[in-house]
Amino acid sequence: MNSIVKARSCLTNFIGFFEDVSKMKDEAKAVDVVYMGFNTTFGKLPHANLAVIVILSRKKCGLSKCIINYLVSMGVTDLLVMVTAVILNRIVGTYFPSSFLSITPVCSFRAALNIAAIDSSAWLTVAFTFDRYVAISCQKLKIRYCTPKIAVRVIVIVCILTCIKNIFIYFEFEPRYVINNVPWFCVIRDIYYTSPVWTAYDWIRLILTPCLPFILILLLNALTVRHILAANRARRRLRNSSNGENKSDPEVEKRRKSIVLLFAISGTFILSYFMFFVNIVYVRISNVTYTSVSDFTNAAFILQQFGYMFQLLSSCINPFIYAGTQNKIREELKTWVKYPLNLFSKIFNS
Repeated sequence: MNSIVKARSCLTNFIGFFEDVSKMKDEAKAVDVVYMGFNTTFGKLPHANLAVIVILSRKKCGLSKCIINYLVSMGVTDLLVMVTAVILNRIVGTYFPSSFLSITPVCSFRAALNIAAIDSSAWLTVAFTFDRYVAISCQKLKIRYCTPKIAVRVIVIVCILTCIKNIFIYFEFEPRYVINNVPWFCVIRDIYYTSPVWTAYDWIRLILTPCLPFILILLLNALTVRHILAANRARRRLRNSSNGENKSDPEVEKRRKSIVLLFAISGTFILSYFMFFVNIVYVRISNVTYTSVSDFTNAAFILQQFGYMFQLLSSCINPFIYAGTQNKIREELKTWVKYPLNLFSKIFNS
């Protein structure tokens, strides 16, 4: 009898396993239409970030080494977000659901790595904002803090701390099926919604990302803008009193470009993470769960998917910000695009 019960249970698990796979192939594709539409439209493909990383690493874009270190690190973490969230989670999970990547330990590790990459990208944005605030507003501290070595140390510390913070995510999942003693897929444990410890951890995650970055970025940007406006007014008065003419000031123009770059990066971060922030608050206040089943009639599911989509969008939009605000980066990109065309033209002519 025991063997019959075990065989029946195993058969039930197999049927449930393939039913779930068939649902994923049909329903999850609908979700991926939205995801992949954004991916294609806004360039959430590794090529854009790879191109920006290579261009910045060559250090011929007119930016300081300190800024380049931060931008390259942000580009690398954004690229890692694309690989883990889009390729490993969305594409592999939808079109190759029965691969070894769907085994529960691997699935849990992918989830932890994905969130660690997203958090690293967010806090590197904060670190970059703080570095620009110090460079513009704190002239004495600037000499010691705004250096390439300090930038590398800050980047390493941020990445290590975010990885430590997200280790616990690995333990919040349990298998959906166990087939032949092999656990498959990841489902959030029921205790995650009832345990005070997990509830506290979820609120701490919410506070650390994105609430605290929101507050810090807004505060630092406000202080930076106030200092720049005051410095520009004083500089304009001095130039007018000395020259008696209202000529263009290259220093003011340089500051303006720095502010445009800073505000573009931090502004898109705030807008992209807003829906994700609302989703976490909604789950905890309304006592609902994070759903992994596609249900387009469920408001919680729609809110959750939009939150994830805009959160991932934050990782692909930065290359376009760099290209849109920095002339030399645009020139480098044009050179890259023209090079194979010129090479083909030379070969054809010869």
